[in-house]
Amino acid sequence: MDFNEFHKWVHKELGINLSAYKPEQLNRRINSLMTRVGIQTLDEYSKVIKNNSEQKQKFLDFITINVTEFFRNPELFVDLEKQISKELLPNTSNLKIWSAACSIGCEPYTVGMILNRLAPNGRHNIMATDIDNTILEKAKAGEYTQNEMKGINSADLSKYFKIKDDKYYIDSKIKNMVTFKKHDLILDGYETGFDLIICRNVVIYFNNDIKQEIYKKFSNSLKKGGLLFVGATESIYNYRDYGFEKASTFIYKKI
Repeated sequence: MDFNEFHKWVHKELGINLSAYKPEQLNRRINSLMTRVGIQTLDEYSKVIKNNSEQKQKFLDFITINVTEFFRNPELFVDLEKQISKELLPNTSNLKIWSAACSIGCEPYTVGMILNRLAPNGRHNIMATDIDNTILEKAKAGEYTQNEMKGINSADLSKYFKIKDDKYYIDSKIKNMVTFKKHDLILDGYETGFDLIICRNVVIYFNNDIKQEIYKKFSNSLKKGGLLFVGATESIYNYRDYGFEKASTFIYKKI
């Protein structure tokens, strides 16, 4: 089995279209993961993934980039807070937001905390999506370890979390703002009418054709004047092609 055959196997068995990813980067990641678990061939690895649920989940986590934290790149979230105040809240006090590829929920809950500060009386709706059902279940639980709390300052920690048995639980007022659902950015349809879409540190792994298609769909999903917030290495150089103008370095406004 070569990498092309392995990619087809993953698509058939796991429903993940690896052809959307940059192949060199992707195959390096797969090789790295195989080395970690002491496996030499793709044939052997496919059998392990199929028969060992723990290794299957490790593969899914590794390939679908489940790396996240609260207020990741905090200076960018300070900027997002300013843009929400300046561009969105003057138009509506009830924001509709999509956190795409949300992983374990740190990002949508971060946005919930920001909205609780800026517009606590608003009826905000945060939709959070990911391709991985196991990750979504953890996100829904809103339960975190101390290591996963490194981005939270002491004020937010005391205000928005309850601590029990060395676990940190997100406060219900934030938790209730977020609805989690499974969604594949490549294969599934996109909802519309969003004031803000957040998709960070994911699109960078996709090839250019897929990336362009996703940005088009994000633009179509936003209201006029809505914002797209991307990752710290994901500047959109041809943003005008998608009907955006720059609101700041990593935030784009639909015009």
